[in-house]
Amino acid sequence: MLEMKLATRINSFLPVYDNDLKKVLKELHGLGLTHVDLNYPEHVKGFSGAEMKALLEGDDLQLNGVALRFRDEYVSGEIGNPNQEIAQKALDLCKSAADYCREAGGHVVTIWLGHDGFDYNFQIDYTQVWQQLVRAFQEIADYAPDLKISIEYKPFQPRAYAFIDSMGVTGMMLHDIDRKNVGVTLDYCHMLMKHENPAFAADIFGGRKQLFGIHLNDGYGLNDDGLMIGTASPFKTLEFLYYVKKHHYDGVIYFDTFPVIEGPNEECERNMAMIKHFETVLNRVGMSEIGKVVQQNDAIAAQKLMLKFLNSPS
Repeated sequence: MLEMKLATRINSFLPVYDNDLKKVLKELHGLGLTHVDLNYPEHVKGFSGAEMKALLEGDDLQLNGVALRFRDEYVSGEIGNPNQEIAQKALDLCKSAADYCREAGGHVVTIWLGHDGFDYNFQIDYTQVWQQLVRAFQEIADYAPDLKISIEYKPFQPRAYAFIDSMGVTGMMLHDIDRKNVGVTLDYCHMLMKHENPAFAADIFGGRKQLFGIHLNDGYGLNDDGLMIGTASPFKTLEFLYYVKKHHYDGVIYFDTFPVIEGPNEECERNMAMIKHFETVLNRVGMSEIGKVVQQNDAIAAQKLMLKFLNSPS
């Protein structure tokens, strides 16, 4: 986190501000956020890429990128759909998103394949779907070599089993795609749902320079809870941010949280306060000191470090 670049979930604000994107962007600017991620195509309807770029610049915001949203006809699969007409349409939508991202001044195209998966045994041909996904991602990467194409994985929801469901499967997929501009977006809650330790993925993908995006939130592991960051698993969040910092991640941290009862402005402010506090704590204890503890492989030393994180500076 060389210079903290922060964005938040626009869909948390839209219902409160008359579903008016212009009003929401002004609110985001007022909160002190620096970047925006747009869902494609739902957030961009009625705005050309050039118009969106000008709109963002007017509110002193930058576009990080666009995130694909597949609806309606894609419920049985997106780029991995066995119906090749639907799969091609999904692929074309990804290319269209890349074009829009570039024109609007963004750098990252995030692809979460929520419907490429299965619900029953004997439902899909796993190898066929794997190969189809690899070819599709290669085609997207080659179509937009100037952009980062980022795979966001999630273990389930809305399908019972997602196809790209974990850090391991994503790593295998990146190996087979074999394109330098294809990487991963790590969603903290998604990793908890898979019973992964988020820091593990941050270290592996960060060390390989394949970490293209971060969706930060919190939860209890059974669902995509989208709670305010650091509220359910603060030590896990701290360890995750330690590796993000260690590997000099310079991309955007996106608050993928779901305020419903809470007001979105206040909830976003709490996320900003928490992440800045965590940054202060990491700096106070020191990256070198934390690294020394990690190298000991000692649970007692790790517990003492956790206590040090909790102690207020003297």
